[in-house]
Amino acid sequence: MKQGRFKGVFEQRKGRRNNILTRNLTPGKTVYDELLVREGKNEYREWNPKKSKLGAAILKGIKEIGIEENSVVLYLGAAYGTTASHVSDIVGKKGFVFALDFAPRVMRDMVFVCEERKNMAPMFFDANKPEEYKDKMVKEVDVVYMDIAQRNQTEIFLKNVDMFLRKGGYGLLALKARSVDVTAQPRKIFESVRRELEKHLKIIDFKILEPFEKDHCMFVCKKGG
Repeated sequence: MKQGRFKGVFEQRKGRRNNILTRNLTPGKTVYDELLVREGKNEYREWNPKKSKLGAAILKGIKEIGIEENSVVLYLGAAYGTTASHVSDIVGKKGFVFALDFAPRVMRDMVFVCEERKNMAPMFFDANKPEEYKDKMVKEVDVVYMDIAQRNQTEIFLKNVDMFLRKGGYGLLALKARSVDVTAQPRKIFESVRRELEKHLKIIDFKILEPFEKDHCMFVCKKGG
């Protein structure tokens, strides 16, 4: 096991490729039946890039993720907690993840994940209405991460960045092209979204997530001071 490019993300050679892992904050327990790996006193969780757009972006060589030990993260579209739990591992016991979703079925499962992980809190809200959960949040967060497949996903992302992200903080947008416009070419959608984001934020990097995720990309942005 070796430290990867990002602190808190580890690499292990497996056949012809590198696997990525995070150190398990809740040893002995899994979130999505991921493989657990023991090395010395530490236990690690394999991070499946086919079930996590952030994991896919890391394996595609994204330059920065902005998430590190002690970070406070607002995670929009946390679903069952797959990626959010790896973020929880990275930020550690002194960091925190606000895990938001609006689907009752996935939120029921998310509650169980958060019960095991004291640095995560489930938030049952609509990400398109940040004013409704403003009072439930800390004043500012270090990272806004969004994975919500809606037509106006860029608008939702910018609303939350504007309201919650601190100056100098990072915004990560996992964009699903087919949810924006099923008829347009994904690359044209990515270009259009990029132009919109650049009006408000500095874009640090951009990666198309194939072959792990079809018609998806990841934008990493930074809020100016």
